[in-house]
Amino acid sequence: MHSKISLGAIALAAGLAVAAPLAIAPVYAAMTVMVGGAPMYPTKNIVENAVNSKDHTTLVAAVKAAGLVDTLEGPGPFTVFAPTNEAFAALPKGTVETLLKPENKDKLTAILTYHVVPGHMTAADIAGKIDEMGGKLTLKTVQGEDLTFARMGKSALTVSDAKGDVARITIPDVLQSNGVIHVIDKVLIPG
Repeated sequence: MHSKISLGAIALAAGLAVAAPLAIAPVYAAMTVMVGGAPMYPTKNIVENAVNSKDHTTLVAAVKAAGLVDTLEGPGPFTVFAPTNEAFAALPKGTVETLLKPENKDKLTAILTYHVVPGHMTAADIAGKIDEMGGKLTLKTVQGEDLTFARMGKSALTVSDAKGDVARITIPDVLQSNGVIHVIDKVLIPG
């Protein structure tokens, strides 16, 4: 009888071992978001994921030029509003090239850190706080100035800079090991 129990226990354990990866895989896959043609893995940090997005090569180059790689690879957590290459291309001609020059590192750093809010804020967190605050939410950025968030329709979210320019969050909740990224369609400029 002892061997039957052992065989049964072994069979049960083996069945669980085989079933476990099947149960876990869909949960993990649901957390991985595609951005710029590349999967953004929640087990990687902000920089490790961003370097793989074809839609964020300008942002990555700017982060490197500003010397912010180590910061954004750090523990955080950070909530990053990441403009696409198209958003950078919409700036006046020559702006990106000028910002990437070493002598403009302080201005570039100010613009980039204006896109970062301390903490881990999902779209649901932001939307909930917008509702709590009566339709608008203001958050202080790492740069020190505020961004203003609002709803656009029932589920879309916008973020406005100090000058009143409005960006849409086009891909929310790209979870990272050290925070969350929300892809936006405009570069935000501090006041």
